Amino acid sequence: MEGLGSRVFLADTSAWARADDPAVSPTWASALRADQIVTTPIVVLELLYSTRDAAELEEEEGRLANLRSIPLTQSIAQAASAGMRELSDVQPRYHRVPPTDFLIAAAAQDASVGVLHYDRHFDRLAEVLDFDSVWIAPAGSL
Repeated sequence: MEGLGSRVFLADTSAWARADDPAVSPTWASALRADQIVTTPIVVLELLYSTRDAAELEEEEGRLANLRSIPLTQSIAQAASAGMRELSDVQPRYHRVPPTDFLIAAAAQDASVGVLHYDRHFDRLAEVLDFDSVWIAPAGSL
């Protein structure tokens, strides 16, 4: 993730989960301050799901409310489905990527932003959807 430049990224839950790692936390914090990190309702729900109690959920909701959110639309759902069909044509079971990842990638495509992640599925999704797949740190390093 060495410097993100001025690009904007939809941060996947896998990136949020590693954001406090000393290897990435300075760049992550800088990107948040510069409004380079956006979200979508799916990521918000995944992050809220991980909270332990009502107080933590409320705190997380407040933190995430400050981010620009890409709304989920019918066209995003259709792009996600089209991407799944395209991956299924590559080889058997190649389309077996979590549906949430398809929607996140399609939302990034729709908003013309990249996806910041720590999840190999996004590299596969970038084969059929038009977004930059950027690892928060090299695969296997965190």
